[in-house]
Amino acid sequence: MEMADFKKRLQENIPGDFYVDSRCINCGNCRELAPGVFGDSGRYAYVKSQPRNATERREALQALIACPVAAIGSRNSDRRPVMGDFPMPIEDTVSYCGFNSAESYGGSSYFIEHPHGNWLVDSPRFVPHLIKRFETLGGLRYIFLTHKDDVAESEEYARHFKAERIIHEADRIAAPTAEILLRGTSPVELVPGFKIIPVPGHTKGHCVLLYKEKFLFTGDHLEWNPEENSLGAYRDYCWYDWQEQTRSMEKLLPFRFEWVLPGHGHRHRGTVQQMRAEVQRLVEKMKQPAVSYLSERL
Repeated sequence: MEMADFKKRLQENIPGDFYVDSRCINCGNCRELAPGVFGDSGRYAYVKSQPRNATERREALQALIACPVAAIGSRNSDRRPVMGDFPMPIEDTVSYCGFNSAESYGGSSYFIEHPHGNWLVDSPRFVPHLIKRFETLGGLRYIFLTHKDDVAESEEYARHFKAERIIHEADRIAAPTAEILLRGTSPVELVPGFKIIPVPGHTKGHCVLLYKEKFLFTGDHLEWNPEENSLGAYRDYCWYDWQEQTRSMEKLLPFRFEWVLPGHGHRHRGTVQQMRAEVQRLVEKMKQPAVSYLSERL
């Protein structure tokens, strides 16, 4: 595993065992995994506080392992005992894979264990640890790709496990040999309990996956904004059509879910009623005209 370079550590780091070097792309995963240790300078992550206990040290090591560009380093800690934390359970049979890929700009991916075939949502790095863990858990049957940005090493996983990749035809350029192509804008349930909802906007072919009317895997469509304590979407990172993304957001109002599990941004759980209210609030905000040309997260 590639190591961070202590000689290239950022000056903002608090002195101590852990540090962030200049390769950081500010994907935010370290702040999601170890919020007590890592902060945001606006341009990159940095160590704002060295771990104060065993829990924070383990969280910092999890962030080190998940970092897509190996920008997090530790001078004294052994990461090997923490490798087994991944895939990291979220709830029920849903887990966060870790080992985020630079090819997906550091996007998160998820694993769903299911008796009729396991699912991978977007792709982590193709690494021996995850390959062995997936094999132990029964392999992969489907690889759902939310959109063209977060495909990463999905082809390698599909080849190894003889899994079928699912992507919308409008984003097929990123996975031209995908086995299952989605078409149109109507929701589709390829497998009972797994509902795919096309939500064009961030990209033309963006889709989300609703599992068991509880888990919504959202790719880059929406995420939880901890600063505002609300759901958010990125106007400045909308590559296709913001008005279309707004309409797509409104399409989610009839659906029931408790978890938002994004590719980029923070995960969050609320009640079905809270999530519906949050989506409604976000839709109304997205309909407002932009007030600035500066980077804005709604």
